[in-house]
Amino acid sequence: MIALHDGGVFLSGGALCSAAPISPAEGRERTLAWSILQAHSVSGDPEKLQIRFDAMASHDITYVGIIQQARASGMREFPIPYALTNCHNSLCAVGGTINEDDHVFGLSAARKYGGIYVPANQSVIHSYAREQLAGCGKMILGSDSHTRYGALGTMAVGEGGPELCKQLLKNTWDVPYPKVVLVYLTGAPKRGVGPHDAAIALVKATFERGFVNNCVLEFAGPGVAGLPIDFRNGIDVMTTETTCLSSIWETDEETRGFYEAHGRGEEYRELRPGDFAWYDKYIELDLSQIEPMIALPFHPSNAWTIREFLDDAGDILAEVEVDARRRFPKADVRLTDKIRDGGVWADQGVIAGCAGGLFDNIAEAADILRGGSCGDGRFTLDVYPTSVPVSLELTKIGAAADLLRSGAVIKPSFCGPCFGAGDVPAHNGLSLRHTTRNFPNREGSKPGEGQFAAVCLMDARSIAATARCGGRIVPATEADYETARRPYHFDREVYRKRVYDGFGHPHPEEELILGPNITDWPKMRPLAEDLLVELAAVLRDEVTTTDELIPSGETSSYRSNPLRLAEHTLSRREPAYVGRAKAAAELEAERLAGEVPEKLRALLERAGARAEDTQFGSCVFAMRPGDGSAREQAASCQKVLGGLANICFAFATKRYRSNCINWGILPFTLDEGTAFPWEAGDCIFVPGIREAIRTGREDIPAKVLQADGGEADLLLHVRGLTAEEREILLDGCLMNYYAGRAD
Repeated sequence: MIALHDGGVFLSGGALCSAAPISPAEGRERTLAWSILQAHSVSGDPEKLQIRFDAMASHDITYVGIIQQARASGMREFPIPYALTNCHNSLCAVGGTINEDDHVFGLSAARKYGGIYVPANQSVIHSYAREQLAGCGKMILGSDSHTRYGALGTMAVGEGGPELCKQLLKNTWDVPYPKVVLVYLTGAPKRGVGPHDAAIALVKATFERGFVNNCVLEFAGPGVAGLPIDFRNGIDVMTTETTCLSSIWETDEETRGFYEAHGRGEEYRELRPGDFAWYDKYIELDLSQIEPMIALPFHPSNAWTIREFLDDAGDILAEVEVDARRRFPKADVRLTDKIRDGGVWADQGVIAGCAGGLFDNIAEAADILRGGSCGDGRFTLDVYPTSVPVSLELTKIGAAADLLRSGAVIKPSFCGPCFGAGDVPAHNGLSLRHTTRNFPNREGSKPGEGQFAAVCLMDARSIAATARCGGRIVPATEADYETARRPYHFDREVYRKRVYDGFGHPHPEEELILGPNITDWPKMRPLAEDLLVELAAVLRDEVTTTDELIPSGETSSYRSNPLRLAEHTLSRREPAYVGRAKAAAELEAERLAGEVPEKLRALLERAGARAEDTQFGSCVFAMRPGDGSAREQAASCQKVLGGLANICFAFATKRYRSNCINWGILPFTLDEGTAFPWEAGDCIFVPGIREAIRTGREDIPAKVLQADGGEADLLLHVRGLTAEEREILLDGCLMNYYAGRAD
C-alpha cells in the first residue's frame, strides 16, 4: 500500500529511474519544488533561501497579534494580498463582546492597511485561500499549520505570526533549502475510500519515523490523473500531520478545471517535474490498496484500517484507555463500553473544516445517507461545509436536503470542531470526525475537571455509513450506495457582496478600532550576559503538541490579550506551570528593581554569578515540543510569563522553533541519549550566553543547580541560527529587533 525509500530516485517520463544521464545535483534543479522556491528567493544563494510570498492568510485567532506586532514595528500598509478570515469565530458568549471586538478590529485593519476581510461564517481560511488566492507557481504564507495548497500548484507554508509580520514589513522567510521527497501515486481508490483514508495512511507510515520532517512533498505519478481536485486537496491539507515543510503537486486538466470553475482560469499553468528530476527520498503510494481508515486518540498516526480496528476493538480501545488515564488521572475513562451488540458504537459524527467540509466529501456523504436515517438515539451528525459558495452548491444539487432528511444538521462554515469550540462531545463520548487532528483535548474537554472525550478521525464517507447505521462504526466500502461525481459551480456573487477586498487601496487616515480586550504586547528585555532559568515544567511525553502548550477552544477567546491568554499556558497538561513561571518572573522583577531576593541571591552565589549580569526566568523541558498548530501563542505565552528558554532533544516542527526564536526564547537542544533526570524547581545556569549567541557558538556548557543542593554539568546546543535569528535573540524578541532598527 505504502512503501518508504530512504535512497534517492530520478523521475523521467512519469516513471521511477535508478539511473540517469545527469547527476543528482543537476536533477534536483528539475523538481517543481526547486523551480518555485528559487523563483521566490531573493538571497542569490540557492542553499539559503530568503522567500517573499505572493499572498498571506490569517484567521481571527492570530491576525490581531500579527497586526499589532507589525504596527509596532513600523508597518504602514499591507504590501501583498492579506486575507483576514473569521473562521475561528469562537465562543461569543465567553467574555461578552471580545469575540466580535476582534472582528471589528479585523475589518478596520483591512480598511486602514489595504487588506481582505472575510466575515464570520463565509468561509474557513483554507477554502478562501484555495478559491481566491492560490495560483500555479505561487507561494502563500498562512498563520495556520494547515496552510497547504500544493494540489493547486501553489507551495504554501504555515508559520507563527512573527513570520507573517516579517512579510508585512517587506522582509523574508529564511530557511535552508529543504530535502524534497517524491510521493509517487499509482492506482485509483475504490468506491467508499476517500481522501482522509489515503491521508491517514500516509501519516501513519511517515510520522513516527520523522521520514519527511521539514521536507517538501512533491506529488507525481500516474495515480494523480484519476483523482478529483477535492480528493487531492483533502490529501494535501493533511500533509501537515507528517511534519513536512510544504507540498506541491503536478498540475493537469483537473487543476485547470478548478481555476476555471472559480473564474480564475488565468491562474492555471501546467506544472510537471523536468525529465530526470531527482528526489532525496521517495514514497510509493498505491491508491488502489488504500482501505477505509480510523485514527484513534491521540494522533492521526495512531491508525488502523477500520476493519482491523473492528476485529480487535477490545484490545485497541483498552490501550487507548491506559494512555488516557496516564495523561488525565482525574478522568474516569471508559471507551471499551462502546463495544456492544456485535459492534463498536460512536456517539457523534462531524464532517467539517478544510479537510472534511469539501464539496465532493459532503455530496458523497449525502449519497450514502439518501433515504436513510441517523436514528433517534444518542448518535448525532453535524456537517460544516467549507464556505458559503460550497453550501449554496450543495443546496442547489439537493445534497443538503438529503442530509437534512436523514437527521444530519448542516452548520455554518466554521473551524470550531477542529479546535474545541464546537460540538464538544459528552463525557466519555466517542466522536468520529473528518477534521485534521485528534490531539488530546482538541475536542474541547477539560480533563482537569474530570472530563474526557475521544476523537477518532475517519473519512466523511465512512462517517456517513456509520450514521446510516445509527452510530455503529462501519467502513463505507461495506455500504450499499450509488454515487456519481457532480460538476461544481462556484457563485462569485457570494464573496462579491460580503467580502471586503481593499488590497492596493489602503485608508491610512482611518483609525483601528480596538475593543477593551485588545492590548499591546508587554515590554520584553534584551538577552543578558548570563542566564539563569528555573524549570517550570518537565514534560517527558515523546511529543508535546502546541495544543498542550497553549490549549485551544475557549482559551482562544483571550487571543488578543497576551496577559490573559498566558494564564492558560500548559493549563491542561501541567497546571502548576503558570504559578511557577509567575513566581520566577516576580523574582526577576525584584532583581531589575535593584532588590535581589534571598532565593535568587543564593542561586547566584552557587553559580558564581553577578546579579547585575544575570537574567532570571523560567524554562520548559520537553522531549520534542511543537507538533501541531502554527499558533505563535505556544511560545509567546511562555515569554509573557517570563519564559526564557526551551530545552529539548529536537523540535517537532520548524515553525515552533521559529516561534520560540521570534519571541526571544532560547531554543536549546541536547544530544540524543543525554540523561535529563531533573524536575521542576531545579535551575540551569548558562554563563556567557549573550557572547555565545553573538559569536555563533553552538556548543554551550551549562550547570544544573538542583533544588536539593546537588549540581551537575550539562552541555546545551543552539544550532543553525541565521545571523538575523541571533540578533533577534540578543534583542529579546522580533519586535525589539525591528524597533531598534527603526530608530
